[in-house]
Amino acid sequence: MDVPLRSTLLFSTFLVFFIHGGHSFYLPGVAPQDFNKGDLLNVKVNKLTSIKTQLPYTYYSLPYCRPNTIVDSAENLGEVLRGDRIENSAFVFNMREPQMCNIVCRKILDAESAREFKEKIDDEYRVNMILDNLPLVMPIRRGDQDTTLVYQLGYYVGLKGKYAGINEEKYFIHNHLAFTVKFHRDQLTQTARIVGFEVEPFSVKHDYEGEFSEKSRLTSCDPHARRLVTSSNSPQEVEDKQEIIFTYDVSFEESEVKWASRWDAYLLTSDDQIHWFSIVNSLMIVLFLSGMVAMIMLRTLYRDISKYNELETLEEAQEETGWKLVHGDVFRPPANSDLLCVYAGTGVQCFGMMVVTMMFAVLGFLSPSNRGGLMTAMLFLWVFMGIFAGYASARLYKMFKGTEWKRIALRTAFLFPGTIAVLFFILNALIWGEKSSGAVPFTTMFALIVLWFGISVPLVFVGSYVGSRKHAIDDPVKTNKIPRQIPEQAWYMNPVFSILIGGILPFGAVFIELFFILTSIWLHQFYYIFGFLFIVLMILIVTCAEITIVLCYFQLCSEDYLWWWRSYLTSGSSALYLFLYAAFYFFTKLEITKPVSGMLYFGYMLIASYVFFVLTGTIGFYACFWFTRLIYSSVKID
Repeated sequence: MDVPLRSTLLFSTFLVFFIHGGHSFYLPGVAPQDFNKGDLLNVKVNKLTSIKTQLPYTYYSLPYCRPNTIVDSAENLGEVLRGDRIENSAFVFNMREPQMCNIVCRKILDAESAREFKEKIDDEYRVNMILDNLPLVMPIRRGDQDTTLVYQLGYYVGLKGKYAGINEEKYFIHNHLAFTVKFHRDQLTQTARIVGFEVEPFSVKHDYEGEFSEKSRLTSCDPHARRLVTSSNSPQEVEDKQEIIFTYDVSFEESEVKWASRWDAYLLTSDDQIHWFSIVNSLMIVLFLSGMVAMIMLRTLYRDISKYNELETLEEAQEETGWKLVHGDVFRPPANSDLLCVYAGTGVQCFGMMVVTMMFAVLGFLSPSNRGGLMTAMLFLWVFMGIFAGYASARLYKMFKGTEWKRIALRTAFLFPGTIAVLFFILNALIWGEKSSGAVPFTTMFALIVLWFGISVPLVFVGSYVGSRKHAIDDPVKTNKIPRQIPEQAWYMNPVFSILIGGILPFGAVFIELFFILTSIWLHQFYYIFGFLFIVLMILIVTCAEITIVLCYFQLCSEDYLWWWRSYLTSGSSALYLFLYAAFYFFTKLEITKPVSGMLYFGYMLIASYVFFVLTGTIGFYACFWFTRLIYSSVKID
């Protein structure tokens, strides 16, 4: 255990400094931008999102007003995989120059355009925009008396409602946007930095006199007559042949919030108590398990080892019971040992990726201002951790007296990522069938394949080569040529039962934090409490190790020496509970109705559960591996 994991952590430390240097040139939003009065502000549009369908679409998939030429912004790998499509817009802002009732364009809907708008309104799609790397938010008060503001990302395309006295439900579009740009002014230079970007949407049926032209003055919204849009009392319907005039206001508001703190309002969480409860709950589990492990190590093992080492007479030797009886079989290679080597190596790769990603996140490299940064970092770390996967699997394979290290390297390089890739391609085909911007483009797919075959696979082979050249790990005791018969086990030592019991505590240590993670992913909220998450990850590692050691000891005391696979599956079974919890979350918290969206949800949660299985299983396996070597090297074997 200690060799690959220690190497992983050493390499992690190097990567932190290496990527720190790389990201200092890359992180968008890190360098503040100063604006003088009248400077042009680039308002960009992002994808349309819905928590009901989970299928993003590009802004211009709806017949909104377009600029003369649409320019795509450069995006990183993570942004593309998230479905972000950032483009320029027809909105023109100038710093600290308020505008009222600006006409963007006039559209006459046809039947197809009206149908598209109605579909998006039905599915509660939101429009997302960006200004100076800040996402557009809509402030909402939690209650009538509450002064606390909650920020909703983006604004709804429209809404459904009924006219007074009419039962028929109508569709209304948000065609007037009242933007508020908050800025912090430098008193010395008089330049300003943007610290907030808010919107209040309205649905307004605009009126004008005479024929419409670009210079037409609206009677429903006229700054000269001080007639501004403040409500949606006369809303704009969405129907075939309907005329829609898109307008906007921009106001500028000076703020005391400094540029460095501008994300605080977006990331403000009122759930700290729940997270602390989660930590305390997890720590109680850890203390309980630590107590059991300490009891085994200090009391039982100390007594057992002392007793076994003092055995002198033949009669006493024949009476010995417990874990020492199976010393001649405990290090016998398990069934499907090659597959165990592959999964152990893959788990080391997952472990390295998770720990280093969490270190980046805690240090602030993966803040929401760096859109897609988390996914990009995880992908690249996964690829580069391939060298440790190859090394760990080859070392274990050689201990099992294996000689064909290239075969193990090949399986390590392709089995786990290949399974994920097949699931990903199927899900991507479903998204592509829905014509969503969430479908990964061919060029990105090619980049992912290059990362896999061009970097990850060669690194796995390098690691395997190094591991296979190392001296094989020696067993602390000799293995008998003839396997010992395993006595009939008590019902509670049944493999399936003990494996399922073993997964409950690791899952219990993380399930409260899991709720917030699922909420941030599927309800499109910010997740930025990586400090809590890092503590929970550490608790998860300790819990997986300790529960596996406890159950492994009980198993060996029952003279059952088949611990290899069971140690992996004991802590790995927590992934089953994760998937069941994801299903519970789907039916209780989400409003997904489309079959494709449901398939996407369960497909992605299946991938997440598979990764969790490999991660937790490997932690449990290496903990048990260390434990068995420790106890059997501590007794005298005749």
